[in-house]
Amino acid sequence: MDLLANLADGASIALSWSAIFYCFLGVTLGMIVGVLPGIGPLPAIAMLLPLTFYIDPSEAIIMLAGIYYGGQYGGSTASILLNLPGTPAAAVTCLEGYPMAKNGRASVALFMTAIASLVGSMVGIVLVASFAPVLARFALEFGAAEYFSLMVFALFAAAAVGGSDILKSLSMVVIGLILGIVGQDVTSGTFRFTFGLPAIADGLNIVAVAMGVFGVSEIISTIAMRSHATTFEKFSFSSMMPTREEWRQSAPAMGRGSAIGAVAGILPGAGAAMASFVAYAVELRLSRVPHLFGKGRIEGLTAPESANNATAQAAFIPTLTLGVPGDAVMAVMIGALMIHGITPGPTFIAENPTMFWGLVVSFFVGNLLLVLLNIPFVGIWTRLLQVPYNALFPIILVLVSIGVYSINSSVVDIYLVLGFGIFGLVMARLGFPPAPLVLAFILSPMMEENFRRALLLSRGDFSTFVTSPISAVFLGLCLVALLIMVFSKKM
Repeated sequence: MDLLANLADGASIALSWSAIFYCFLGVTLGMIVGVLPGIGPLPAIAMLLPLTFYIDPSEAIIMLAGIYYGGQYGGSTASILLNLPGTPAAAVTCLEGYPMAKNGRASVALFMTAIASLVGSMVGIVLVASFAPVLARFALEFGAAEYFSLMVFALFAAAAVGGSDILKSLSMVVIGLILGIVGQDVTSGTFRFTFGLPAIADGLNIVAVAMGVFGVSEIISTIAMRSHATTFEKFSFSSMMPTREEWRQSAPAMGRGSAIGAVAGILPGAGAAMASFVAYAVELRLSRVPHLFGKGRIEGLTAPESANNATAQAAFIPTLTLGVPGDAVMAVMIGALMIHGITPGPTFIAENPTMFWGLVVSFFVGNLLLVLLNIPFVGIWTRLLQVPYNALFPIILVLVSIGVYSINSSVVDIYLVLGFGIFGLVMARLGFPPAPLVLAFILSPMMEENFRRALLLSRGDFSTFVTSPISAVFLGLCLVALLIMVFSKKM
């Protein structure tokens, strides 16, 4: 009964006309910047942050949150149609979404990502509404050793995503880990592998890496072959509908992906990218036809999309109840609240119940608005595939360059995109998968930081990674995953 009373209290805020307007504004802007390659929700949130000075704090956080999870919806569009992941989490969508588009099923892929995103979001919302304080206390059980072991497990999941050749997958994981330590050492301040370039002193741009190895490499490959193998489709609302078998395959995949994403969202710093990769790896390992993955399997598309959006909703749990931002976007959210004199933390819900429950109810409103916005746009997005490729690829490259440059205002990032595009093309020709590299690159700095912190806290005792029950469980799962990969290859 308390939950219903709290939701009713939140509805008095979220269902006001002004709150609905700001929610609509937020999710629409989020969807647009998500579609544009490389832009992402962070620049849009940063640009609109001054606007929050002049509006009600509850409506301000509703709008900024709408941009965030709206960007998760839009990010899949460029991944499916153009193989261009605008965010690291959208990189997994490329693996099955782009092959579906090439096979003339772009509208089905776009429709199912909207449905999977809605399912994942709703699971995340239910968690936020029902278990926020409890789940926040669960997240407190994770220390440095537990986070390190969790990320090691995620890397084994990334290796599983790479396919049947374990050595090639693990090789890309190692390369990703090395690329991730480029820049200034957090502890000593020493510059590592920067070769005297100040532009990469803070590390390589993740968007440049992801878009290079996935998108630009595909563009270069297509130009070199002087053909674009996409099968055009005549759009109609009936063409968006998946088959009955695809619905059957998608339903449990969305459930598993939502659960994985919700858990990842609870843990500060785990992030949507790791959740998406793990969800894809789980589907790959559970599938009876793993050899068909990478060719347009629907469950390989819906599981990571559900995980991605469940993470986006559940990420508000540690942000609001612990005051610990999981990523840069959540850090800006905290900044927006602090501008109004509101400090997230263990007392946030008790001191600001109307704001918290108003935000929760706005999640329901915003996600329904996003589905209503996305599905009618499917036909417009699929028409992009009818543009002649020799006219389309220069536009794509310009958008990619603008998006990457806008993040750090650095020309070096544009060269990095091109360089990683060539690198991705060479690796693809040699049979090395790009997905493990991207996840390892994302996790590398966090792994190093938590590894060092764990050893500092234990005074150099490596046994801390196995004496902690949670850490030991994750390391045990890594061993199990490795044995499964080895024996499945031999069979």
